[in-house]
Amino acid sequence: MQELFSFTSIKEYHTYLNSHQDGCKIAVEHFLNCIESSKHLNAFLEVYTEEARQRAAELDNKRKSGAAIGKLHGVVIALKDVISYKGHHLSASSKILEDFTAIYNATAVDRLLEEDAIIIGRNNCDEFAMGSSNENSAFGPVRNAIDQSRVPGGSSGGSAVAIQAGLSMISLGSDTGGSVRQPADFCGVVGLKPTYGRISRYGLIAYASSFDQIGIFAHNVDDTALLLEILAGPDKYDSTASEQPVPVYTASLNNPDKKYRIAYFKQALENPALDKEIAGSIQDFIEKLRSEGHIIEAVDFDLLPFIVPTYYILTTAEASSNLSRFDGVKYGYRAALTKDDDLNSMYKKTRSQGFGKEVQRRILLGTFVLSAGYYDAYFTKAQQVRRMLCDQTKQILKSYDAIISPTVPTTAFKIGEKSDDPIEMFLADIYTVYANLVGIPGISIPLFKHSNGLPFGLQVMTSHFDELSLLALSKTMMQLKP
Repeated sequence: MQELFSFTSIKEYHTYLNSHQDGCKIAVEHFLNCIESSKHLNAFLEVYTEEARQRAAELDNKRKSGAAIGKLHGVVIALKDVISYKGHHLSASSKILEDFTAIYNATAVDRLLEEDAIIIGRNNCDEFAMGSSNENSAFGPVRNAIDQSRVPGGSSGGSAVAIQAGLSMISLGSDTGGSVRQPADFCGVVGLKPTYGRISRYGLIAYASSFDQIGIFAHNVDDTALLLEILAGPDKYDSTASEQPVPVYTASLNNPDKKYRIAYFKQALENPALDKEIAGSIQDFIEKLRSEGHIIEAVDFDLLPFIVPTYYILTTAEASSNLSRFDGVKYGYRAALTKDDDLNSMYKKTRSQGFGKEVQRRILLGTFVLSAGYYDAYFTKAQQVRRMLCDQTKQILKSYDAIISPTVPTTAFKIGEKSDDPIEMFLADIYTVYANLVGIPGISIPLFKHSNGLPFGLQVMTSHFDELSLLALSKTMMQLKP
């Protein structure tokens, strides 16, 4: 009979391993059973069953031998299907890469394995990380475990559900415009997007290279801090990875007496698209923070209406360039051809059949804004707005420790509810894309429950590379959870 196993934090799990010789094996069997019984959620595209069992046995033997163990010893982790794991399928949830096998490890994966983690499988996501609902996967939508008629958020929906439904201890996603924070909000878990460059992007399939960042899903802030501590730091394979030293985040989380100066955007909380109950809950929480001695002030941010269009102009332009490599020539899907087809026909057929509609839409939009007649009107203007956003953000964060906002305007919506209206779907990102545009770290923490029974969170953002304050403040807020 399978021994009962429960997981609340990595620290408690490691205490459990001290008294269980076969603890890693027990943990892996537990999660394999949970994944099997939750197949209907479609959170996993592939489960590494025998590999995970073998890894667990090796780690149990390592612990028994008295050898030094890693910080993630036996921790069961799932990867979004855009993060390269050598010898394993890597498809970006797209038909065009359906049978592709990764030929090297992402730097993030190497750092997990060096610390004795167990990688249990790859998570479903929106195709090429393009989407806010996880309905754009070539392999079907992921379902929210709380209400299976609703989306889990996107694009890292499978990774969020892996934590929400207890299918892994930690999962990694990617965040280009909210793809970790938004599904974390919809699923009621913690979701962190670090500062751009804090975690190496080597081995992450590119969507928009100046926006993309590997992010972390967890049940609590402590586990999130530990993962960031391990994953962060310079990388010789990624010139955009920061050389800044990595703090010991886990040593500085508990400072309940510290009082913070926090800003929020008046226009964000008064936005007509924001659910009134979400707005009310955040206002009540602001009052609670004030009663605890924190200073919370509204600041004007008149650039808010320009954030979403700026984001979509720049990211689609970068996607148009990045996805040009998927052409059926060297790897991936290639359309069946006739004797009359030339090279151009092969490109057109392969890309039309291999990419889904949302990816095609974004490639076309990006190609349009980069075209000779429209480059200055759209792309150049968007770059100018991005610079204005960065400058204004720096000014605000000179006076405040953090900025807070809603993570998403509504709770999780129904599957299919917004599929026919891409503009409405894009507007779901109104609060999250800001952090990617300016490169600052952001986190969604699960604080609230709506009267409809669904969770929603609060987004917290701090200055570049100040994840230390971000995580410490988030833990303080979690302790004040309504």
